[in-house]
Amino acid sequence: MRHLRVLCAIADNGSMRKAALQLGMTQPSLTTQLHRIERSIGGELFTRERTGSRPTALGHSVLSRARPIITEMAALVTAARHEAGGAEKRRLRIGSVGSRAVAAWLRRVHERLPDTDTTIHIDISANALLRMVAANQLDIAFVHESEGFPLRVPADAEHRVLLAREPQFVALSVGHPAAALSVVRLADLADDTWMVDPTADHEYAAMRRVFTEAGLNPRVVQVRDNATAAELVASGEAVRPCQPTSVAAAGTVVRPVHGDPLAVRLLLAWRPRALSAAALDALYTDLRSAYLDLARVNPTYLAWLLRNNRTLHHLLGPLRR
Repeated sequence: MRHLRVLCAIADNGSMRKAALQLGMTQPSLTTQLHRIERSIGGELFTRERTGSRPTALGHSVLSRARPIITEMAALVTAARHEAGGAEKRRLRIGSVGSRAVAAWLRRVHERLPDTDTTIHIDISANALLRMVAANQLDIAFVHESEGFPLRVPADAEHRVLLAREPQFVALSVGHPAAALSVVRLADLADDTWMVDPTADHEYAAMRRVFTEAGLNPRVVQVRDNATAAELVASGEAVRPCQPTSVAAAGTVVRPVHGDPLAVRLLLAWRPRALSAAALDALYTDLRSAYLDLARVNPTYLAWLLRNNRTLHHLLGPLRR
């Protein structure tokens, strides 16, 4: 476990020096530790560059397996301490894919349940979150499903739709010729390089399906790091799909795509024994309110709603089942 935490610290900080500070070690000691781990595994896990330390392909593979192990161990220790101490405090374990609505959702949950120990687990993979729900590692999970590629909802879990079809917009450089348009067409971006996160379930396959149906074949690259992806978009090297609630990063704009060919379904999944109907309704209402608040202050999303003769409340599902 100590070795796995060392690898995650290096990856998260992107720097041996910063990772050593976080772990309370000297940089030479950390370097020696990393070399020992790499010898044990039998391959190089990080490359040293001027900008910092980056995982190799083998490093990415090890890290993708290390993080769930660390999370599960932390959950095990927390649960054991909870039982050993005989504490009466209730727990609520929430999982979610990356979304700007998560922070506002958690704030509402904390305000409504101040005496509940609420935790959050973020994962880019919706299927990984659903497996954690099935394994009783999470009580509820907020996930998205790429259109045309249904998620594998566990047999013993239930789900409820928040948004049946959320259009995916596209982020591009302010210097891109299509940036001046209020709505872009796929053909406007046919010569661009598109980016996807390879760890996001079916994102690449869903994008390829849309391109094929449109008779296009643009270049697609896989980028895991959000900061790098944002810089590539701002520099005009690539474009990438994004959520309609996204706020444009510096040097970029966010635009809807004509006909909304890229879309996802947003839903909550939970184990029936973990939550009562009243608790589920409350969590759903909190998430719905958080999403509405984000959309209300996003001019690009509101303009899309106006063009498509839609309202926010019609866009989302009803408050109660």
